[in-house]
Amino acid sequence: MFKTILHILTGVGMFLLLLFYMPSCGINNDKDTENEEQEESTSIVKYGICVDSLEINHYSIERGDLLSSILNGLGFAANYIEQITETVTPFYHPSKMQIGNTYATITSQDTLNEIKYLVFEKNRTDFVVVDLCNEKPSAYESSKPVTLKREYVEGTITSSLWNTLVNAGAPMLLALKLSDIYAWQIDFFDVKEGDSFRMMYDVAYIDDTTYVDIASIEAAVFTHQGKNYSAIPFEQDSVREFFDEEGNSLRKAFLKSPLDFYRISSKFSNARFHPVLKRYRAHHGVDYAAPTGTPVKAIGDGVVIERAFQRNGAGNYLKVKHNSAYTTTYMHLSKFGSGIEKGSSVKQGQVIGYVGSTGLSTGPHLDFRVHKNNQPINPLTMEAPPSLPVKPELRDSFILVQNQILNELDSIRQIGIYYASRPDSVQQNVNKTL
Repeated sequence: MFKTILHILTGVGMFLLLLFYMPSCGINNDKDTENEEQEESTSIVKYGICVDSLEINHYSIERGDLLSSILNGLGFAANYIEQITETVTPFYHPSKMQIGNTYATITSQDTLNEIKYLVFEKNRTDFVVVDLCNEKPSAYESSKPVTLKREYVEGTITSSLWNTLVNAGAPMLLALKLSDIYAWQIDFFDVKEGDSFRMMYDVAYIDDTTYVDIASIEAAVFTHQGKNYSAIPFEQDSVREFFDEEGNSLRKAFLKSPLDFYRISSKFSNARFHPVLKRYRAHHGVDYAAPTGTPVKAIGDGVVIERAFQRNGAGNYLKVKHNSAYTTTYMHLSKFGSGIEKGSSVKQGQVIGYVGSTGLSTGPHLDFRVHKNNQPINPLTMEAPPSLPVKPELRDSFILVQNQILNELDSIRQIGIYYASRPDSVQQNVNKTL
């Protein structure tokens, strides 16, 4: 009996002991969880890998570097180099590695300094990780997180659009973006002093500090020769394009120019003095002076009907038929675009050749010509029909988007003007583009 009672008391005592300590264990567990969360929040993560106990070394691909030579220089054996190459190739083909691209090794911090991961950066945001922690290497793609910031710029042109943007502290790429939007309305070779612009755009950043690219133009108003040209982005039929305030698309059948930002050296004329032949004759085209190798774009969709060489005339030239009425000709090319042959279909804006000085030419330039119904017309004055406007059933949605965007553009402009009048000490604390 005594043993039975003792056994019962012992069991009860153990139960009470457990009850006594259970809350204490629970608190300790919570603390452990909090500590783990705190450790996780302070962990250093690079390329999606926790590198608290690892070391990262960065390198740049130099002239003459091959994937095999890079891996050999890192000390990998020949058979392992082959395995890594086979693993990487589906994600990042060795032939696409460019001079200046970055790659990194992530190694252990012990005396062995063993490489645990290889990282190959394809561009500023995208990279490939090669995991070497297991017996057989594996690879996967990933991207650095990107954030968008809404920015604003305006300016009045005194010399060129390019210089005005640079002086305003805006990315130079905006000049090309803006010329693409207004390619059908404004000839940027003919931009005048006093023309002005204002626009808001989204910029992509890594870690909120490292500039990546201009993600999109969100609204623009360009004033050219006293006329305002608005650009309102709107999505229709799953395609985002720009419209004016009446809902007409800014995209037309032809680009205004086959080149970007280069000088017109000779215009359309029925009696131009030829610099080589030293006599007057018709020049039914426009000469664009530009460096050899400058890309030449098709001004519209079409089919290449001629690709040839004319020694005492056009040199290397292409002729593109766009429809039953229009054909365009591109002359004195240094070479043709990749895959461009007679019978090739081309898209508007596609690079079809490169500026040169072949044939009867005194220097590198593009002689660009347009024929309508087999008659030469002046490329600088021809009209092109617009593409489809906003559909009637989407008209109300477009008006809402337009009002919202233009109001935001005006609001940002007013804030910009306010801060522009503030002392420098204040301006330094404000995002320059708001």
